[in-house]
Amino acid sequence: MTPEQIEEYFTRSENGFVFARWSRPIAPVAFGVKDETLGVIKGAFEAVAQLAGHKLADTDPDTGSNCMIFFFQEWDELLEVPDLDKAVPNLAQLVERVKAANANQYRLFSFNEDEGIKSAFIFLKMDEALSSVPAETMLLGQAVQAILLWKDSAFNQVSAFEEKDGQAVLRHDIATLIAAAYDPTLPAMSRDPSHALRLHARISNLQ
Repeated sequence: MTPEQIEEYFTRSENGFVFARWSRPIAPVAFGVKDETLGVIKGAFEAVAQLAGHKLADTDPDTGSNCMIFFFQEWDELLEVPDLDKAVPNLAQLVERVKAANANQYRLFSFNEDEGIKSAFIFLKMDEALSSVPAETMLLGQAVQAILLWKDSAFNQVSAFEEKDGQAVLRHDIATLIAAAYDPTLPAMSRDPSHALRLHARISNLQ
C-alpha cells in the first residue's frame, strides 16, 4: 500500500484528511439482536482489537458502554429508542438524511480531549443486502470500520475482505494498516496528510 493509497482512506471530500483512532478501551454493547449473537459481536471486536494491539473493556468509566451497535428493520425505529435523541444530536434530521440516501448503515463518532475516538454509535438497518452477508463477516466488517475513523466511502468500491478457500478474510494490507495505526508513538488524531507517510513507514517495519 502506497502513502497515497493510505492518505485516500482518510481523506474526505469536505473536511480533507482526518485520521483518528481510539484513545480508550472499547466497551461494545448491542441492541436489537438475540443473546446468541452477542458472542459473535464480542468475538469480532476482540479479533480487530487484538490486531490493533488495543484493549476491550466490559464497561467505560464515563458512559458504561462507548461503542453502541443498533440493529433494526426501519430507520424510524431509532426515534422510538428512549433517550437516544439526548445522546445523538439532531437524531430526527439524521434519520431523514440516511433514509433519503437509502443507506443501510451509519457510524457516528465522538472524541476525547486528545481528539482520539471516545465513543461510537453504529446503526445497522438489516435490509436484504446486510442480511445476505454471513453474520461473522458482517460483524467483523463493522468492527474494522469502527476501529479507525475511515472516510465514509473507504470500502464502497473495494471491500476490506477477500475470499480465501471459500471464506471471506480481512485483506492483509488493511490488517497491517490497522496495526500500524495503533503504533503507540503516533498521535491518536491527525489532520496532516503527511501522517500517511508515518503510517507507511510503520507498515514497512511490520512486513
